[in-house]
Order: sequence, then C-alpha cells, then structure tokens
Amino acid sequence: MAKFLLLFHGGTMPESPEEGAKVMQAWTDWFASLGDSVVDLGSPISQRRTFGADGAVSSGDADSVTGYTVLQAADIDAAVALAKTCPGLSSGTRFEVAELAQGM
Repeated sequence: MAKFLLLFHGGTMPESPEEGAKVMQAWTDWFASLGDSVVDLGSPISQRRTFGADGAVSSGDADSVTGYTVLQAADIDAAVALAKTCPGLSSGTRFEVAELAQGM
C-alpha cells in the first residue's frame, strides 16, 4: 500500500464549547472508521511562516495548510475516497491528497 499526505486548507473553528465537542467526536469517529488506513493522525497547524529565496518571511495566506493526516491506500483514487468522508468538509475545509514517494 502507498502512503498519502492529506493536507487541510482553511476551515472554521467551532463557535461554542458544545459545538467543539461535537466536532471532536466527529473527527474521533472518522479516524476510527478508517482503521488501519491511518498511518499518522496528524495535527492541526497553529503557526506558520512562509519564505522564499528572497528571504522575505510572511505568516502564510488564505490557502496555507491548516493541518495534515497521513493515510495508506491502494492508490490515489482510494485515498481521495477516504478523504471525501472527512468531517472537515462540513466546516469549509478544502483537501489536497498527495502520494508520498516510496523508497527515498
């Protein structure tokens, strides 16, 4: 099986502690439903800095990565199918699935 990086872009925070508890339960249930497909639960990203060769540093932009998970699946289409079940879709999160190179 290949490994895939599932990157999260954007999304919104829960508006109340009760909503936060519901969101956390949805994520817990989702990860449980994926079983052995989850290689690394990953994490939300709290701070970021972007920079290039010119040395300018910024805090990112509206399209910056806001979290990640590592999955394993038979191929990229299977990884996308898993990602499409993510509860983050309901919060406006956009997803990116990228296959990790093997043997490097």
